[in-house]
Amino acid sequence: MQAMSIRIFLIFFILIFIYPYSLIAGTEKRTALVIGNSGYSSSPLKNAVNDAADIASNLQRLDFSVILKKNVSHQEMEDAILEFGEKLKKGGVGLFFYAGHGVQKDNRNYLIPIGARINKDTDIKFQAVDAEMVLAEMGNAGNNLNIVILDACRDNPFSGSFRKSSRGLAIISDAPKGTFITYSTSPGKVAADGNGRNSPYTESLIKYMNTKGLPIEEVFKEVRKDLGRKTGGQQVPWELSSLEGQFYFSPGKSVKSDTADKDEFDDQNKKLEAEQSRLEKEKAAFVKQKALDEKRQQIAEEKERLATEKEEARQAALDRKQAKKTTTLAMAKRPSSGETGRDGRFIAYSNGTVLDTRTNLMWAAKDNGSNIDWQGAKSYCDNYRGGGYSDWRMPMQDELAGLYDVSKGYTPGCATNLDNDKVHLTNLITMSCWAGWASETRGSEAAYFSFCVGNRGWTLQSEGGSGRALPVRSVK
Repeated sequence: MQAMSIRIFLIFFILIFIYPYSLIAGTEKRTALVIGNSGYSSSPLKNAVNDAADIASNLQRLDFSVILKKNVSHQEMEDAILEFGEKLKKGGVGLFFYAGHGVQKDNRNYLIPIGARINKDTDIKFQAVDAEMVLAEMGNAGNNLNIVILDACRDNPFSGSFRKSSRGLAIISDAPKGTFITYSTSPGKVAADGNGRNSPYTESLIKYMNTKGLPIEEVFKEVRKDLGRKTGGQQVPWELSSLEGQFYFSPGKSVKSDTADKDEFDDQNKKLEAEQSRLEKEKAAFVKQKALDEKRQQIAEEKERLATEKEEARQAALDRKQAKKTTTLAMAKRPSSGETGRDGRFIAYSNGTVLDTRTNLMWAAKDNGSNIDWQGAKSYCDNYRGGGYSDWRMPMQDELAGLYDVSKGYTPGCATNLDNDKVHLTNLITMSCWAGWASETRGSEAAYFSFCVGNRGWTLQSEGGSGRALPVRSVK
């Protein structure tokens, strides 16, 4: 009897040593942070909040303590991640799920909060939340197992504002040991938001995470097969894993026999080892390719800088030549009021006008000073009587673009970020905010020009926004 007891103890000890997660899969502490963002002012999503709510409800049934956040701002997202990190310090399994817009920049992934104001690619790291923050909190907590699920591969809604934009998300190449990371589609690809209540990916995930006795790797393998059937192979989920044991969302005895379970475990272990080997090779190739891409980018940027400097020098020489040729003409065309200042080709006068000697356009020295819709801006320009002239009009988009000069800049009155929110034009003309209305229209839309990023755009004529009216007249 004593010998039998010793043998049972040894078998139990060996099982604990070989399958640590399997034996505690139903008893370990489970903590989850679930975030869903749908209510974007630009490119809103139909299903992201539904996905988060349904995943949170399902995880609670699987004994997770869940922090659920819907349509949250930048600060609210960071606070939730910090709260999540504190809870993970108590040990157990951590799970992070995010549904919403996500973008990649410089091979880093950023999750877009509600209210993010992204007008150019340099705004991303200030307006979005770096996904590495989640991994850092998991690493600091030091718990044994973490799961990261990113259903954030919807297409980049801000790509039109960027110099260079990439689709989908980038591979996370560095994560704490014992981490399982899964994307709703392959790196660099985009995922469907779905026409029903949930995205196709979340729908499949909920279906298979409830299967009893199915290891996490098998759960996502079934999700991948199911999603392939739904999308005709167009959307293929992607996983990265550094797990050393087994984890079950829904612990329990599967319908397979003990022998079949062992055979399946051995088969899965071989496949995981092969997958890990393949991923290591892919990671090494990725790192090598990344280094080559960075070198190419540095060379391209240096060429672009040299070309820009040459063009600026050429343009400056042309400006000096043109200014010399038109000095007499400019003197004849300038208003009777006295000159108050010069900036290159621009001459300011005391009657509140500024003459561009290159284009022979005369500008009001300042805009109307407040938010205004397009019709109001046109009326303001048509009725402007600055300098005693009555032929003022609303400028065309190209005429506004002709004032843009990236080498100049000052902070307008509407700015909140004094380091980045600048308008780029001569300081002889005062713009109280970044955008000026233009005269062109198409249907219910009207043109504008942004002096902050130097781009042309269209928006509703009725949009009050931050558009300003800047009158102009042609000098005859």
